[in-house]
Formats: sequence, C-alpha cells, structure tokens
Amino acid sequence: MFEQMPSKNALRRHEVAPFVNENQVPTDAQFMVLSKYISDISDATDETMEAVAFYDGDGTPEHIVQNVAVAYDVEGFYLPSDPAQKFIADMKLKRGAGRFCWHRVTSADGTTTWVGPATVSAIVAGSGAAGDDETFSCTITYNKIPHEALAGV
Repeated sequence: MFEQMPSKNALRRHEVAPFVNENQVPTDAQFMVLSKYISDISDATDETMEAVAFYDGDGTPEHIVQNVAVAYDVEGFYLPSDPAQKFIADMKLKRGAGRFCWHRVTSADGTTTWVGPATVSAIVAGSGAAGDDETFSCTITYNKIPHEALAGV
C-alpha cells in the first residue's frame, strides 16, 4: 500500500474579495487568487493562552487556549496589474473597515475551505533596493474564526 505524500504549499489557494458586510459572502467570480509572483504565504496565527491549575489535578497548570486569531503573512514581488495585489495595494492608505476583505483559503488537497471577513495590515506594495524587483507583502487576519466547509459545498 502506498502512503499519501505531502502536498506542495503552492496547491493551497488563497483568495481575497471586496467586503460589503458579514452576511454577504462574495460569489466565486468576485474572489481574486493571490498567487502571481507570491513566493511565500506563512501561517501567522496568534493564540492567547491562560495557565490555570485545578483542584481535581495535582496543581500543575493546564494551558487553555482562550483566543485564536487566524492570520497569514504574504510575501513576494509586486505586480500592480495583478487584480488581487492591486486590490490589497489600494487599501494601504485606508483605515478601519477600509482594510476589510473576504479571505478564502482552500486546502492543498482541495477538500476543505475556510472563508470569512478579514483585515489586511502591514501592506507593502513596491519597496526595496534600486536594483531589486519591487516587493509585495501583507498580513491577512480573519476577524473571527472562519467558516470551515468541504470544498465546493
């Protein structure tokens, strides 16, 4: 029997779409793939934990996760003609809800999606040394735990 091989990160799909409100999920056609000249998308999830000891134990604290802020750091080269990169670059001077978008992630094996409202921060769209290609980077953080579903459902 053959063991399943790990999937390449490039098969995981990250998409962004304009935010109207939390109840209006964009159509598939409104989502823009974040991939052209993107070389790294790393999990930057932040967890808040609390250590609590209970009398039904031996006094050793248990670590309980209180909050989870799912986030991704995106890095690559800036291509202003790419719709997803331009969409994010256009948020750079905005504040508050002007930085909101929808973010959809599809697992590398194509079986699961996570979608929800998110905030884009730390936007860099064109930076670097004179002889280097322009860089692109940002952090996309879900505003709450994203909805998880089977892909295509």
